[in-house]
Amino acid sequence: MNAHLEAPHLQAQAVECRRGRTTILTGVDLAVGAGERVALVGPNGAGKSTLLRALAGIEPPHAGSVLLKGDPLHALRPRGRAREIAVVSQHELPPADLLVRELVALGRVPHRSPWATEPDDQALEALDRLGLRAFADRPVDRLSGGELRRVLVARALAQEAPLLVLDEPTNHLDLRHQHELLSIVRELGLTVVAAIHDLGLAARYFDTVAVVHDGGVVAHGDPDAVLTTELVQRVFGVRVAWVRHPETGLTHVLVDP
Repeated sequence: MNAHLEAPHLQAQAVECRRGRTTILTGVDLAVGAGERVALVGPNGAGKSTLLRALAGIEPPHAGSVLLKGDPLHALRPRGRAREIAVVSQHELPPADLLVRELVALGRVPHRSPWATEPDDQALEALDRLGLRAFADRPVDRLSGGELRRVLVARALAQEAPLLVLDEPTNHLDLRHQHELLSIVRELGLTVVAAIHDLGLAARYFDTVAVVHDGGVVAHGDPDAVLTTELVQRVFGVRVAWVRHPETGLTHVLVDP
């Protein structure tokens, strides 16, 4: 079989990212298979968001390369990249005068010509998936922080890209909506790379976790194999234990600060 066809969906090779003269990440290697859901975890300032921007093609790395299906990501034009990668950033503030349905419909822009118009069907379907149809005609500036996060994820779903990149998608969400959102993301069948603060959520809803620390990815693999007591103590300065839920039988990460 052609080796090119077996390439990871997304791959970082010796990636280095800097801010001015400060090196944030160096020598990062990370391979994400098609349909794999990867959670980037690490302490504040470790470089998770910086790595996400490089993986999404928003900010090219200063050294190394990012490959999409085996080809250089930087070779894609913006429209082509938007058809392949949907991004939900952490601090986006959309225009306040947009209605929610209009904001979500922007996810369709990569798929239509500059002068074309199309019905809101796919935007409304994306809102339905997140239980947000009742918000369709609400102005964006009347959304809470958590509501806006969910609407931005709906826009990403309307984009219909096979790769979804999420920067702290549960930020501002209450407990119920954190679990609902990540459950939906898990069932999409997409390749997903997300920066997540909560180790318990990362372990429950993602296939693998990649730990970002000391300027690189220090571990990547199954959550129960990677999030060991020793590694979490070294990276986060807290102790963890894996416990089994008495009713569901699922294992959870218990954190002891």
